[in-house]
Amino acid sequence: MFDVLLIVLAVSVAVVTALFLRERQRRQELTFDYEQAAGKHRSSEKFLNRVFAEMRGGGVSGAMQIAVRHVAESCGAEGAAVYEMNNGLLRAVGVCGRYPVFRNGVRLQVLQSEQLLELLAREPVRPGEGFVGGAAVLENAEMTTDVTADPRFQKYRDLEPTGAMVMPLRNGSKLLGVVCLFGHCGGGAFTDGEFARFQELEQQLVMSLELIHAYGEISRRDRIDQELDLARRIQLSLLPDAFPKWGDFVITASTRPAKEVNGDFYDFVRIDDDRLLVVIGDASGKGIPACLLSAMARSLIRAMADNFSTLEDFLRKLNRRLYRGTEEATFITLGCCLLDRRNSLIEFGRAGHTDLMAFVHDHIRSFAPNGSALGAMPDEFSEFDTFCTAFQPGMVLMLFSDGLTEAMDGQQEEFGVDRLATVFQAGCRQGNSGREMIELVLENVENFGSQNDDQTLIVIQHE
Repeated sequence: MFDVLLIVLAVSVAVVTALFLRERQRRQELTFDYEQAAGKHRSSEKFLNRVFAEMRGGGVSGAMQIAVRHVAESCGAEGAAVYEMNNGLLRAVGVCGRYPVFRNGVRLQVLQSEQLLELLAREPVRPGEGFVGGAAVLENAEMTTDVTADPRFQKYRDLEPTGAMVMPLRNGSKLLGVVCLFGHCGGGAFTDGEFARFQELEQQLVMSLELIHAYGEISRRDRIDQELDLARRIQLSLLPDAFPKWGDFVITASTRPAKEVNGDFYDFVRIDDDRLLVVIGDASGKGIPACLLSAMARSLIRAMADNFSTLEDFLRKLNRRLYRGTEEATFITLGCCLLDRRNSLIEFGRAGHTDLMAFVHDHIRSFAPNGSALGAMPDEFSEFDTFCTAFQPGMVLMLFSDGLTEAMDGQQEEFGVDRLATVFQAGCRQGNSGREMIELVLENVENFGSQNDDQTLIVIQHE
């Protein structure tokens, strides 16, 4: 009997030990993932701040060099160049490292970046011509593992086996330019991870190119006003071009900034053939800092969509990355509706954002699952709940930012949630379309009092 007890005890100890070791390994893997994501986010934030600071000091060329070096260093490239689309030709506007310059098929030995840029700028590239020009007609980035075996490099002599990557830089359908990396610091080809990192840098480069280009055209005395207008145009360009039709779901949205630049945003992110994620966000603060924070949050949301599992897990991972990658007292609130058109279901989760307002069976209901603001607290102190419901005929949903409810009249009284619910209910009973509903709400808020914060709302109706 005693021997049996010893055997049972030994087995129990072995099982507990195995579970403990497995849990410790899982925590180590998660910690590595968190640190890696945070490092990328901090690097992006640092890069944008450096470019912005250089431009404010009048160093347009210096800002471009910062952008080019950032790309090269992030991807382990020996050399990099950015070409800007100008009068139908691609002209080099930034270069760094051992980026090649050729004359009659022979590579020139140039050590200074200024000389290198001058030589490259003298030879604009036609779209569709060679490795760089070919990127102008591509939709996505391209990588070649060995330039000596690539027919586009055959006219150049004395090349050594190495890799190269190229990517078009677009703002919507407009081609702004092309970025090219040549030669790997370790020799040989670029890795798949470096190619993925290269693609992740596209939006940063697009924003930098837009900013740098504008700064080169405006005078110093006009830069403050132009800077705000440019940031507003960039921020508007990040908003969806159209409202998607998703099964029985009809979506309409609008945003109205309190200043020239908006800290609110909305987006529609396709998860798979059946699910669409509708997002509304409100960054802390106003103006350019809030605009940059919302742009970076939107980039993270889209980057994470490929590995989406559940809405709760998505919010938790997003909070983890923003908390580790943003400054203290910087945060963003988020409201998310996951639309399932196959099963006509809607799942709602939020992160410190306003309630979801719903018109159901002629009544107004509000849903407020638990969820802290993103980036405000570490993962162990954050909680995110969601709820799911069937999307029924006649149902109307509204996501909104607190800029609507916090509008004040002359007596410092806020418009408030109750007034917003009353206006929303009246519009639903009248059978207003999504656009009519938004106009009705904005008109009532504007007539009530002054706008103190960005105002954004999304209306989701049953077809």
